[in-house]
Amino acid sequence: MSNSFTRLASATGYDNALRNLTTRYATMSALQENMTSGKKILRSSDDPTGAAQAERANTRIDRIKTEQRALDTQVSAITQAESTLGNANDLLTEFRTLVVQAGDGANSPVERDTIAKQLVGIRDELLTLANKKDSNGMPLFNGLGSTSAPFETSANGIAPDPDYNYNGLPGQTAASTVAIPFTLDGRAAWMDVPQGNGVFSVSLGAANTGKAFTDIGVVTDASLMGAQGTNFTVNFTAPVAPATGATTYTVTNNTTNTTSAAQTYTAGQSIVMGGISMVVRGVPGNGDTLNVNPNATTNRPSIFDVLDRSIRSMYAVGSTTVGANSNDANFNQEQAISLAQIDTSLEKISASRGKAGDLLTRADRITDTQSSNTIQAKTDKSNAEDIDMIAAAADQSNQQTAYQAALKSYASIQKLSLFNYIS
Repeated sequence: MSNSFTRLASATGYDNALRNLTTRYATMSALQENMTSGKKILRSSDDPTGAAQAERANTRIDRIKTEQRALDTQVSAITQAESTLGNANDLLTEFRTLVVQAGDGANSPVERDTIAKQLVGIRDELLTLANKKDSNGMPLFNGLGSTSAPFETSANGIAPDPDYNYNGLPGQTAASTVAIPFTLDGRAAWMDVPQGNGVFSVSLGAANTGKAFTDIGVVTDASLMGAQGTNFTVNFTAPVAPATGATTYTVTNNTTNTTSAAQTYTAGQSIVMGGISMVVRGVPGNGDTLNVNPNATTNRPSIFDVLDRSIRSMYAVGSTTVGANSNDANFNQEQAISLAQIDTSLEKISASRGKAGDLLTRADRITDTQSSNTIQAKTDKSNAEDIDMIAAAADQSNQQTAYQAALKSYASIQKLSLFNYIS
């Protein structure tokens, strides 16, 4: 049987104990630093993978903040545009009320002149609203791009004057997952108002001498209208002695070049032609005509043109100073057309306002989504770099206990020396 002996010097024991003390102290010190900062990653070298995850989360958070700041600016502009359209709706409604008031037979020509001046003021206010800018100096109805004033007036000596032009690019910038447009389509809001009832227009003959006028007409049979068209002329024949004879009329279809048999005219009844009809009122003169024409799809008037036409109707034909009489056929005809086109203008304003409301609703959804994305990014960042304080406190307590034990052990080892036993 052989015995083996290992020689362990006192210096080796001292070195091992000291190294153990240093390691435990360094671990405890690093843990204290982590707890103080609340982070488990203080340097990229602590955890390269975790540091990269935290950096990516930071990048996402910063990008969301930038996108949200831009969205807030866009929301401010569209909110202002929606409010402007609301003001325009109120002004148009006021304009319509005055037009209806002007149609009261009790009003004199002078009173219609006064109403016309009020209508001019409202029109000018509406034009100002159409060119309104946001706080950054951008037109609210800029469309896809325009000059500083999207709408301008010009006069070329050809009726109607003035002309209203849209100086922008019509269209609407598309919204994205993180943004909405800065502006609304000005052409969709303020231009291209369909004439008459939207399908055909009725006008008085230029040489009419009577007092007959019509409403805007309606479509009674779309398929028949498609077959016979909407291009007609109604010709009136009035007796020399109205008390002894009836006024008659014929209808000529200018598309098929056919003329109906003469029929007795009764004021307030509908005249039917093809698939359309219109109500005629008043007393026509001998040889008076009514013209029905299909609406042109191009060169539609702007809302401002509609208002100007209504303002002109307040005056006697050919005058800008003498108000119209209540029994003036042109005034009564233009009344019906003006009210119809003002109603269409109100619908256009309401449609654009609804578009603005849709964009603001979408902005709210984008904000909610961005908030959720921010929370997720912050969670990812926290998971990557934040320390678990409860677990860290427990580790700190364990490390401190171990360090105290190691310190006491080292103090005991220091006392062990053979020199202490040599007498």
